[in-house]
Amino acid sequence: MTGPTPPPDDDQAAGIGVIGGSGFYSLLADAREVKVDTPYGPPSDVVSVGTVAGRTVAFLPRHGRDHAFPPHRINYRANLWALRSLGVRQILAPCAVGSLRRDLPPGSVVVPDQLVDRTSGRVQTYFDSGALHAQFADPYCADGRAAAVRAATATGTAATDGGTMVVVEGPRFSTRAESRWFAAAGWSLVNMTGHPEAVLARELAMCYTSLALVTDFDAGIDAAESVAQEEVFAVFARNIERLRGIVLEAVALLPEQRRCRCATALDGLYIPFDLP
Repeated sequence: MTGPTPPPDDDQAAGIGVIGGSGFYSLLADAREVKVDTPYGPPSDVVSVGTVAGRTVAFLPRHGRDHAFPPHRINYRANLWALRSLGVRQILAPCAVGSLRRDLPPGSVVVPDQLVDRTSGRVQTYFDSGALHAQFADPYCADGRAAAVRAATATGTAATDGGTMVVVEGPRFSTRAESRWFAAAGWSLVNMTGHPEAVLARELAMCYTSLALVTDFDAGIDAAESVAQEEVFAVFARNIERLRGIVLEAVALLPEQRRCRCATALDGLYIPFDLP
């Protein structure tokens, strides 16, 4: 690590960040682009900063605008650090997911409340030395989740409030046996990018809220079909404007003052580096 990122200029401060997933390569109209360097290397792309409902918002395409980075090659630490260095403290993270439940068909929107990590080999912490253990029992911000559910309702979508998202390494899709195993465990969704994003946000004391769009039934749910990338991208494209509307509405509904537990996640811990 080369040292802390210098504090951003006042005109670059962005209290809310949006990390967009597959097919979600832009969000803000008339935004300015900000290039951010981090001690962990460059983020996936430049950050676009603009205004929504009077709130400053920073948007970062998770995979890069040309989908240059597959899930296992994303520099998650750089992405989260870059957003915090711009003043981001609340993150909305729209993503594509497979469904492990028949009652969550393609097109469903879910605001998960739990996460299971089935990735391997990803760097998933900033705490590379010392005895530092961030609490992570509830991986998503309670206030952010409430705002996301309200935003979906306000834009005409009945979002499912709660559900467990299992995050797999990728880039391959699950086998039928794996999918059936996940479903039998009672998990609702399968995804490739939700971890370590959520835990890295927690280690930086940022709020993190996932907004999951179901693009397919996972392989073990339908014995006659299997997941195909073309299908995933097509469903996401058909629903992108609806998801964009939910995200923009959620920006307006996020609390201006944080009173959630995320804000105090590092209290009592000695952090061996300066937070941006």
